[in-house]
Amino acid sequence: MKKTIYYINKMDCPSEEALIRMKLGGLSAIKKLEFDIEHRKLVIVHAGNDTEIEKLLGELNLGSSREKTVLIDDTMITEGTEKGQAKLLWTVLIINFGFFVIEMTTGFLSRSMGLVADSLDMLADALVYGLSLWAVGAAVNRKKEVATMSGYFQMLLALLGLMEVVRRFIGFEAAPDFKTMIIVSVLALIANAVCLYLLQKSKSNEAHMKASMIFTSNDVIINSGVILAGILVFLTHSKYPDLIIGALVFVAVVRGAFRILKLGK
Repeated sequence: MKKTIYYINKMDCPSEEALIRMKLGGLSAIKKLEFDIEHRKLVIVHAGNDTEIEKLLGELNLGSSREKTVLIDDTMITEGTEKGQAKLLWTVLIINFGFFVIEMTTGFLSRSMGLVADSLDMLADALVYGLSLWAVGAAVNRKKEVATMSGYFQMLLALLGLMEVVRRFIGFEAAPDFKTMIIVSVLALIANAVCLYLLQKSKSNEAHMKASMIFTSNDVIINSGVILAGILVFLTHSKYPDLIIGALVFVAVVRGAFRILKLGK
């Protein structure tokens, strides 16, 4: 048996971890995956050579590079229970989908495109976690079909959101409710931090998750951006801070949709 360590340059949040799990899920040679998001490291315990693994990782375009491969004794493999991993994925999926519904609803009620855009980012994460769960025991072709449909659906919603941002830019729209923007975004930020904490805690007995790692998460940055937009709306009594952050988040969601579509190739 072999243990290969990879450095994944663009693995900065649990979404990338879920994408990698899906991509490598069909390889029977892989016995165990260990993720260290804080240090962007991936450890793979596997049989055979690294050729197919490196090919699949390269297709994700996450900047993967192999650091070293060492031989290990088969008795050193301690498999994590699939049941426990599935339970964890269900937990973070439900949290993300729940906040998608909350932010989408409050976004429309408060006229905030920032909240609407952030809700789609939450939906994107929920889709990735859902695809990871689907990958367990699913046929490869079916998994690719679901990934493709999810990616196009996410991209369509994001493009519709960008069109609405443009319409509001040139139209006469009232400023959004800054109180709702700030309160809901703070709750979403807490939810993202909890998800990241749970995922990291499950991967390490040393509980090496640190606050600095949480605040490098893309989702937390987006939540903070919506909070900042809400403050600027309050200070300026203008709709534009909300529309600007909304446009930026919609672009990030489109980028995430392209990542999901890669899984369908």
